[in-house]
Amino acid sequence: MLNKFLNRAIKPSFVMAMLAIALTISTTAHAEETPPPIFADVTIGRKFSPDPLTVRGMSGGSLPGNQVVNKTETSTGPCAGFIDKKPDHILKLTSKFDYLKLQVESPEDTTLIVSGPGGIWCNDDFEGKNPGILGEWLPGTYQLWVGSYQKDKYFPYTLQITAVK
Repeated sequence: MLNKFLNRAIKPSFVMAMLAIALTISTTAHAEETPPPIFADVTIGRKFSPDPLTVRGMSGGSLPGNQVVNKTETSTGPCAGFIDKKPDHILKLTSKFDYLKLQVESPEDTTLIVSGPGGIWCNDDFEGKNPGILGEWLPGTYQLWVGSYQKDKYFPYTLQITAVK
């Protein structure tokens, strides 16, 4: 995570995005809630709390997502956007989920790529310009990437994980 942060920190667009996050955090510092962690990995079981669970990050990278996962399209959508080779988040599921939804919220158009037990799933427009994937999930470890449509463009996002339909 530190390498990813340092690699992105030298890019002007990343610096501007981080300043935007810092300003957002500082203006909401008086709120009682702690902001979700950045680039956090998540381990959850069937009855996780809080639900929804939220983590944050910066979308984007220099590699085409379809080349990183060796797929151009999945049943959930195209493997589009630019990402880093290392995933933004690792999601470990300790049990099977009959229903689990991952949804990205960002002010910019982003993409989502998930690789784990049973395959690879991609999406770019689940709700408007924000990607998401839902359905049945097997226990195991999943790699999650949030991409940007322009190479080396980084945008803040939140990733929400919920088991509530």
